[in-house]
Amino acid sequence: MFLNLPYVTVVLLTCLGIAAILFKRNLLKILLGINILESAVNLLIIAIGYREGGVAPIYTLAPSTNMVLPTPQALVLTSIVIGVATSALLLSFSIIIYRKYGTVNVNLIRELRE
Repeated sequence: MFLNLPYVTVVLLTCLGIAAILFKRNLLKILLGINILESAVNLLIIAIGYREGGVAPIYTLAPSTNMVLPTPQALVLTSIVIGVATSALLLSFSIIIYRKYGTVNVNLIRELRE
């Protein structure tokens, strides 16, 4: 039962993130949906890389059969750094849009743009 919990959480987070991106009209809520979707992808990568009884590859005296691959952890760390940079950029765009149009509602920004 508990072995499938990370995958169930990934599915729930993915659905929540996609719903926020598609159905919300506030730029900040869309940004939050992107961050939730990013967290779901990171959790999926870590869940796939999990090995029962695995040992970190830094231990030199550990048996070689139960080594955990360090690649998923490195991918997630890289993804977190890229996600923080993307979030900062999108947040700065939202601030600029709010200063120019006075709103963060996507529908109103489309109407004001024309």
